[in-house]
Amino acid sequence: MTSRAQVRRLLSLVPYLREHDGVAMTEVAAAFGISVKTLREDLNVLWMCGMPGLTPGDLIDIDMDAVDGEGVIHLSNADYLTRPLRLSADEALALVLALRTLRGIADPGKRDAVDRALKKLEAAAGDVPTTDQATVAVTAGRDDIQTRVNDGLQRGKRLDLTYDVASRAETTRRMVDPLRVFVLEGYGYLEAWCYSANALRTFRLDRIAAVEVTSVDVAPHDVQLKDLSTGWWEALKDAPLVTLELQPWAAWVGEYYPTEAVSVRPGGGLIVSLHVTDPAWLRSLLLRLQGGARVLSPDGAGNSAAEAAQEALDQYAVLLGALAR
Repeated sequence: MTSRAQVRRLLSLVPYLREHDGVAMTEVAAAFGISVKTLREDLNVLWMCGMPGLTPGDLIDIDMDAVDGEGVIHLSNADYLTRPLRLSADEALALVLALRTLRGIADPGKRDAVDRALKKLEAAAGDVPTTDQATVAVTAGRDDIQTRVNDGLQRGKRLDLTYDVASRAETTRRMVDPLRVFVLEGYGYLEAWCYSANALRTFRLDRIAAVEVTSVDVAPHDVQLKDLSTGWWEALKDAPLVTLELQPWAAWVGEYYPTEAVSVRPGGGLIVSLHVTDPAWLRSLLLRLQGGARVLSPDGAGNSAAEAAQEALDQYAVLLGALAR
């Protein structure tokens, strides 16, 4: 517990106790989400606070005998703190934006609850301007998709996904155990254990073409979900680093994808280093660039793309040979 958090709690605690004289310690602790021990420590601090002068008549008065004997709180001599703290502009705006973001991935049946919370928050913020300062745009799945995904997540049921894989321009079907739904950089995601990959995978909600909630309970998985509070970049920092030499017409890769390092080559080409979590994505990128990129390191990182290109050429040769006959 930080001193800042305690001070903020105390400033809300005093008006609460003034409105609920004789309230039980357990009830107050539950209302503030703290333990009875922490509440007792807070009261010890409050007992020594008051107006300038610090004489007995200036300090907040708490009946500590009632606290320790009956487990109830009687607080007095704090009329100057009868009103709870109001939200600052930054606090109100942060909460409004968080609720709007939540609405973007919420079950459609629960959006009314989010809207009601937003109205209450905006009313509590008073004259603080919040609604017009910023907007939230979340790209998520269709309503029926989000309903099923949230249903499987809440009930702990395995999902049967049909998913559009943008990096490979294909649609796959896979069974997954849903772990969480979140919003990052304007997109809604489902993070789940994928049985096809036998690993943790993240699926963009707007790329889920279809989903069915199965009757199979999700299995326990020994995985640690990544901290995404700082964005994808921090989450990717432990992924293997691949260095590419890009021709000038392929230099867009250095601007489109997050990179660790970029250096300019004579003639407008680039050398970029970027983190790669999925070898299939790298293979797809190299094939799409059609010779516009060369893997500098690590050794062998581009072999699968070269093999796929050679296999395609061989098949074209067979096809053309058959047509020539």
